[in-house]
Amino acid sequence: MTTTNKIGYEEIIAYAQRILDGGEITPKEAEQLINVSDEDTMILLAMADKIRQKFNGKEVDLCAIVNARSGKCPENCKFCAQSAHHETGVTVYPFMREDDIVEHARKAKEAGAIRFSIVTSGRNTNNPKEFDQILSALRRIHEETGLEICCSLGLLTYEQAVQLKEIGVTRYHSNIETAPSNFPNICSTHNFEDKMSTIENAKKAGIRVCSGGIIGLNETLEQRVEMAYELKRLNIDSVPLNILNPIKGTPFEHNKPLAPLEILRTFAMFRFVLPAAQIRTAGGREVNLRDLQVLALSGGLNGIMVGGYLTTDGRSPLQDLQMIEDLQLDRTAPQPIQAN
Repeated sequence: MTTTNKIGYEEIIAYAQRILDGGEITPKEAEQLINVSDEDTMILLAMADKIRQKFNGKEVDLCAIVNARSGKCPENCKFCAQSAHHETGVTVYPFMREDDIVEHARKAKEAGAIRFSIVTSGRNTNNPKEFDQILSALRRIHEETGLEICCSLGLLTYEQAVQLKEIGVTRYHSNIETAPSNFPNICSTHNFEDKMSTIENAKKAGIRVCSGGIIGLNETLEQRVEMAYELKRLNIDSVPLNILNPIKGTPFEHNKPLAPLEILRTFAMFRFVLPAAQIRTAGGREVNLRDLQVLALSGGLNGIMVGGYLTTDGRSPLQDLQMIEDLQLDRTAPQPIQAN
């Protein structure tokens, strides 16, 4: 770990003003921001929110997911409850019935979501019959609910990406999970280059990519900065930031919870590095931020995942909608499908 000189509120404001004027900060300056003191954290959040206001307005993006195929994943990601390498007691089931998936989407829309994603456990979805089922479910979701459709199906081929684009998928989700330098410490059954291939295949097919990661995977603060700049290099404009919720039976079950202010500083740093991106708080926010969840949306972020996550529950969407209303923010509307 490198030694980072502490900075005060004058430098925080100066860095923010540079970005507001159209400039950028360096990785070293980002490291200074993520290391600011607890006493100056609220200044950091305020400046991150100024950046959010300028580049993203006052809209908050709400999305939701369904865990359409659960468990028995052959990959050995150390954080994941669905890995077959870990004894977690997770519920295991094959691909869900199409009607059930569509019903999940309807409930997500009622909860305020504008985008709905089908997520499947496993390395990929190379079973042609199952992939056709996914295409059919996604098509119905868009036609019957008007929601934007998204999916997260593991490693993706270009041919699959083209088919997803043809039925109207607007985003493909594939987290890079962590900094490239930390990736070998969390997974050995696939590598960072596999992630890059999937992201490039989606982009090549004309699908926008949603990619972020998880903080709390034994990474250093500098590696969180590294992850932010990797997403910047990839021109990712939709970034979900999860916080590890340690699952019993995984190698990370005893990881120490992150302090809420540290989490918020990390979120703010991402906003400084990615001023125009849609950055959302996702899994783990309820158990890690607790009463400080509102500071994520008033500290630079402009999106949240509502409802439950893959293997853990979230809080009531009504609480999230009330939080947005209390902040006097608006909700985004579904975007039209772009023609090829």
